[in-house]
Amino acid sequence: MAKKIAFQGELGAYSHEACADNYPDHEPLPCGTFEDVIEAVNSGRAELAMLPVENSTYGRVADIHRLLPSSGLHIIDEAFTRVRISLMALPGVALGDIKKVRAHLVLLPQAAAFLTKNGIAGEAAADSAGAAAELVQSDDRTSGVLASDIAAQIYGLDVLARDIEDHGHNTTRFLVMSPNTKLERRGDHGMLTSFVFRVRNIPAALYKAMGGFATNGVNMTKLESYMVGGHFTATQFYADIEGHPEDANVKLALDELAYFTSEMTILGTYPRSAERDA
Repeated sequence: MAKKIAFQGELGAYSHEACADNYPDHEPLPCGTFEDVIEAVNSGRAELAMLPVENSTYGRVADIHRLLPSSGLHIIDEAFTRVRISLMALPGVALGDIKKVRAHLVLLPQAAAFLTKNGIAGEAAADSAGAAAELVQSDDRTSGVLASDIAAQIYGLDVLARDIEDHGHNTTRFLVMSPNTKLERRGDHGMLTSFVFRVRNIPAALYKAMGGFATNGVNMTKLESYMVGGHFTATQFYADIEGHPEDANVKLALDELAYFTSEMTILGTYPRSAERDA
């Protein structure tokens, strides 16, 4: 039986594409919510989870950072998927026939210039791949869907236009998560370490905590804050740094961080993707 990798969305979603491109030996397992993805791995129905964390155009994916610390899973890899938007419709339909397209709310503004030029109205859908499946059932020959090419292949739709996104850099970063840690050094482009922490309630605690990374020459590639527990005074931080916890300079920086924090949890140590340099 093939190993499975869980993702949020329908077959044909960009998360499905990320699974197919990076783990072709795993069977994709679609799930309704991010919580369902995590549960699928924790219950043993899937070996891995593919979770989006940020998009170069849209920014941070809501809810993910809140879920990671309590997920029981560990980051073992990162993956980048270029979001190439295609307009698809029922077989035989021409571009000039399309009056309306449906897509996830986040996708519509990313193709605004193309839609305006062609006089096509946009309508938000819960899921772009799901909208493709619904189009097949509707037999609507004046509507199309914005989604990935893989959605057109799965649902038997014709692609009328490709790469219609406004920005050519549109890319989503995913984290690959497993119930087991993988701390060994691997890959050819260095290692990354991700962690969450809360600073102690003392003056300049965050400034002092970050100072250890600067003085020890550790490159921090991401630092984000978000509220926890619904309290404006309870702030948690998510960070990515270059390096492995066993590196001398990283160890010193994390030791200094621990002094100024009330909680600190390493979420994973994993290979730095070559896509970062592309």
